Amino acid sequence: MVSYQTLIVSLVSFLLFIIFLHKRRSTAVPPPRKRLPPSPRKLPIIGNLHQLGGYPHRSFQALSRRYGQLMLLHFGNVPVLVASSADAACEIMKNQDLIFSNRPKLSIPDRLTYGSRDVAFVPYGEYWRQARSICVLQLLSNKRVQSFRRVREEETSAMTDKVDGLDAKVEKVAKLFDEFLEGVLQEHRDRKRGEKFCDEGFSGDGGLDFVDILLEFQKENEGHVCCWNRYHGFYFRVAIAELIRNPRAMKTLQNEVREVAGTKEEISEDDLEKMHYLKAVIKESLRLHSPVPLLVPRESTQDTKVMGYDISAGTRVIVNAWAIARDPSLWENPEEFHPERFLESSIDFRGLHFELIPFGAGRRGCPGVAFAVAVNELALAKLVHKFDFALPDGGREEDLDMTESYGITVHRKHPLLVVTTPHLLTNFTYHFQLFRINLVC
Repeated sequence: MVSYQTLIVSLVSFLLFIIFLHKRRSTAVPPPRKRLPPSPRKLPIIGNLHQLGGYPHRSFQALSRRYGQLMLLHFGNVPVLVASSADAACEIMKNQDLIFSNRPKLSIPDRLTYGSRDVAFVPYGEYWRQARSICVLQLLSNKRVQSFRRVREEETSAMTDKVDGLDAKVEKVAKLFDEFLEGVLQEHRDRKRGEKFCDEGFSGDGGLDFVDILLEFQKENEGHVCCWNRYHGFYFRVAIAELIRNPRAMKTLQNEVREVAGTKEEISEDDLEKMHYLKAVIKESLRLHSPVPLLVPRESTQDTKVMGYDISAGTRVIVNAWAIARDPSLWENPEEFHPERFLESSIDFRGLHFELIPFGAGRRGCPGVAFAVAVNELALAKLVHKFDFALPDGGREEDLDMTESYGITVHRKHPLLVVTTPHLLTNFTYHFQLFRINLVC
């Protein structure tokens, strides 16, 4: 039986132990408090979702003017870091590119791209490295892009010959396109099985074309590789709209293109290297009208610091490329269409200059920039070479509606109606043509 003396000693010892722990806890140095980026006040449950508005890139720009180039928002309970300056973008996509190379799981891309198997949305890892390698080294390398030069020249020439209405029935075209693609895939599968041999085709090195490469990769990985939705046609169409709004720039571009072309009826890609104003127009169009104003979100893979602020692992990161391209501290008169700003500037859009990043930068930058540029420069040059442009019914350039519509990409809300007059290079008289440029990607 336990004696009273033993019980008292045990109680006293326990009390002394409690007092010791209390004093130790009160004298211990508290853990340093995290320094978080500035953040607007959030609401319960929804966080800052109510502040997005119909045009999130514009809403983020307005918030950044109050809270700074880095701000922390919450979409529900998900922390989201928004970067709205070139310095912040450089820190995320260059200095700490590896930490921010992951993609968050997003429901819409996940559904549209077969479980985020697209190279743009797939999480950082071995699958992404293989898909990126195929794009960079085989599908979209400079050598591969140049191999299709003749095709680009023929197709852009065909486009200018058919400027008599671009009101194609989207659903019908999509169905025909699906049937065509399925036929191409089946032909390649049959050839692989030895059921059908085809000696013709666009063959690359070793006789393999795009489809062969992708089918082989699919077989090896038992998965899907989906081409991302190419938006390169968007910015050449927006360039046309801006040139119509700015007749002086249109005239300067037409003079350059027609002077380089001389008496030739068709422009080749060799001619493009001499068209410096054309390249400036493309850059300025991308600056003012980035097709993806908010770059595809990234996600931090570990705790880190960005510009002195503590960022936790798993934080989503959105770079507002649209706001950066209109930053008055970087651009003089940023709301004006002024291609001349690029004539004496080395700034480019290939991910090395963070003032202009419509295609992103770093590991997760768009691998198809070279292909997109090659197509759009040639298409725009051929259009302004062969046609003069005006608004119908005596419309004024300054009244041209440039209202945006926000979706997967940003595009014009209303299609553009333009009267084109073929440029008189011969003694023949051409008729006026009214056509519609649909700016929906």
